Amino acid sequence: MSQATEHSLNPKLPTLMRAIDVINPGPNSELHFVEIPLPTPSAQQVLVKVAAAGVNRADLAQRAGVYPPPPGESPILGLEVAGTIVAVGSDADSSFVGKKVFGLVPGGGYAEYAVLHQDHLLFQSEVQGDVEAAATAEVFLTAFQAMLQIGGLQPGGAVLLHAGASGVGTAGIQLAKQLGAVVAVTVGTDAKAQDCLALGADICINYKTQDFVSELQKFRPQGFNVIVDPVAADYITKDLQLLALDGRIVVLAMMGGRTVPPLDLALMFKKRGQLICSTLRNRSDEYKAQLCRDFISQFGQALAQGLIKPVLAQVFDWQDAADAHRLMARNAVTGKLVLTIQTGR
Repeated sequence: MSQATEHSLNPKLPTLMRAIDVINPGPNSELHFVEIPLPTPSAQQVLVKVAAAGVNRADLAQRAGVYPPPPGESPILGLEVAGTIVAVGSDADSSFVGKKVFGLVPGGGYAEYAVLHQDHLLFQSEVQGDVEAAATAEVFLTAFQAMLQIGGLQPGGAVLLHAGASGVGTAGIQLAKQLGAVVAVTVGTDAKAQDCLALGADICINYKTQDFVSELQKFRPQGFNVIVDPVAADYITKDLQLLALDGRIVVLAMMGGRTVPPLDLALMFKKRGQLICSTLRNRSDEYKAQLCRDFISQFGQALAQGLIKPVLAQVFDWQDAADAHRLMARNAVTGKLVLTIQTGR
């Protein structure tokens, strides 16, 4: 272990940094640059000079004022970063300095520097760059958590992924196929359906032109062992019709609304089904550390070899973060949006 490397004592690091802040959180929010102090890594944290940051729907929710950061965490947007470690805390490994890494942060990603817990670090492989790495952690860890750790998806099982062309959806398709599972997805356009088929999905239903319940019942009458749902609202009653015996519905978000139409619990009992709501951002450091270890244990080699990787929709300079947010809000792309952090410091 190392002696603490305090940026305030390191003349090679600035004392201030630029970050993107939200003005007037809510429906009329705006983004603007601010200059704030560099974060100081605590005992088990490292300081990363950020090269790229992933854009997530949670950023839009925080900007809208409905998804605040956990208590005590940075109010700056951004839940995942990639870059280079430039300093470490008192209990962190000093050999990490200079390493190219990526990982989850509870906030603070849209900035020139960010702190990460050392047990949440993922190390970039030779086949990754900063942009690809910045698009990896949130979607793959979320998909892994939802499908495998919570959903209990087994080799040869079947999973239904709503919003299949999203970052989590495209990551989920790849993980499920690595597992040898049957994968069905719902999407909003035929182009997105083709994208998902190219990733390995077995069936893709355009919910705007087809009744996904009837189509998927024909495809798999026995139902799906795991259903990953970021939509909620009336999708829950539809999910129940598609659930296999002893299946699990894992709800990740409420894009369709927070209330559910009347639910037939008799059908839930008949299928011995489970309805589980899950988040990742506000989990404990210990939980996230174990999640990272479990993911790397099962899929680290595939990630390092490029057998699984994020689907990059578009890369923006962070000066154009508002444009990235507008594009995400339109649900117009397949995969991930990434900001590159330009800094001379």
